[in-house]
Amino acid sequence: MDRRTLLRHFAASAACLCPVCGSLGVARSAAAEEHGGHPPHWSYEGHGGPQDWGSLAPEYGACGAGREQSPIDLAKSIPSMQADPSVSWLPRPLEIVNNGHTIQVNSTGGGTVVVDGISYDLLQFHFHHPSEHTVDGAPYDLEIHFVHKAASGGLAVLGVLVTKGAANPTLETIWKSMPVKADETVHAEVMLQPSALLPATGVTYRYAGSLTTPPCSEVVSWLVYSQPITASAEQIDRFAKLFPNNARPVQPLNRRKLLLDIL
Repeated sequence: MDRRTLLRHFAASAACLCPVCGSLGVARSAAAEEHGGHPPHWSYEGHGGPQDWGSLAPEYGACGAGREQSPIDLAKSIPSMQADPSVSWLPRPLEIVNNGHTIQVNSTGGGTVVVDGISYDLLQFHFHHPSEHTVDGAPYDLEIHFVHKAASGGLAVLGVLVTKGAANPTLETIWKSMPVKADETVHAEVMLQPSALLPATGVTYRYAGSLTTPPCSEVVSWLVYSQPITASAEQIDRFAKLFPNNARPVQPLNRRKLLLDIL
């Protein structure tokens, strides 16, 4: 399914946000009806793993046939003079979901990011182990995805890479309450400021890409911070015990341009 067909498909359908990566899922899709009202099962390993995603359902076709898929290897970037993303996130009560694929922190009403003059609302952020994006072929220990949606329906995802180092107090706040069972939600009596998980500098890699989970729709503006943040080995291990591998392999860049802002 090409990009234009996908955009028409989603614009004409009642859409909702799937727990992982802000995936745009069509309500009452044919695939869901064929599977007892639920979308086809997918995973990160074995049967139903990334190599199978494109064949699990027609709606997932972009996972196999798409030409602008994510994640990618962040290498051979082109210097570009673009303004840093303008982040205006608000502290929100901590609501953490274990959806079986990742730990997700719901943040609806949690502020905005402005990218190239367009405002996107923060919906949620979640974690991958190891990182989905690599840098010169090497993965980081974790990656955080901050998922935003514009009034037009477009998506912007800010990626933050995490490397082993000093303990991260904001991660610790989340880890203390994260549910260990799938389909479990925890409401903690604490206010969390997501911007505490951003690096000190706002330099980002940018490219046009996709959701990194089915249906892999090619409707995402990606901004991945070049500077990582740190987490302790113990913090990384705690997440890894829940999700030993929840990272999609890198995809070909094809004819896209990978930009690195230098402002």
